[in-house]
Amino acid sequence: MERGIKKAKDTLLSMETGENVYDLFQAMGKTMLMSMGGASGVIFGTLFLGGARNKPASATLDTAGMAALMSDCLAHIKVRGKAQVWDYTMVDALEPAVEKMNALAPQGDWVEMMAQAAQAAQAGMEATKQYQAKYGRAKSLMERAIGHQDAGATSTWILLKAMADYVQSL
Repeated sequence: MERGIKKAKDTLLSMETGENVYDLFQAMGKTMLMSMGGASGVIFGTLFLGGARNKPASATLDTAGMAALMSDCLAHIKVRGKAQVWDYTMVDALEPAVEKMNALAPQGDWVEMMAQAAQAAQAGMEATKQYQAKYGRAKSLMERAIGHQDAGATSTWILLKAMADYVQSL
């Protein structure tokens, strides 16, 4: 994850134009896909690439647009991995965060929306400690996964927390 995020940051900082916010998500997804090992590159690449796919160019993104984008990201992850909430995956953190974004987006308050989305992701991540793994590497652990939080849910929470911290800092 660290290598992929660092490479994605470098890619975003080297981009010459910011005329289309969805290009930023696609660049991040492509970079993560190409630079991260194992399933995490595919999963997080899918998250960012899938959500931004086929979006009309836009120079800005409001809270409703972010909620819609993240809803599409979630949908692509669920199609690729077939996971649902309670399956001990990143979906356990991402879905409650997206639900919170959709609920709060009409208010137009970026700080509140992202803070509550990060909190919902954290709660979803913590809840994975109660679940038996059904997908990925952890699947072989079966009931031994209980008591340990899912790595994908943890990574998802970290990303959403970073987004919340960023909008708070503006």
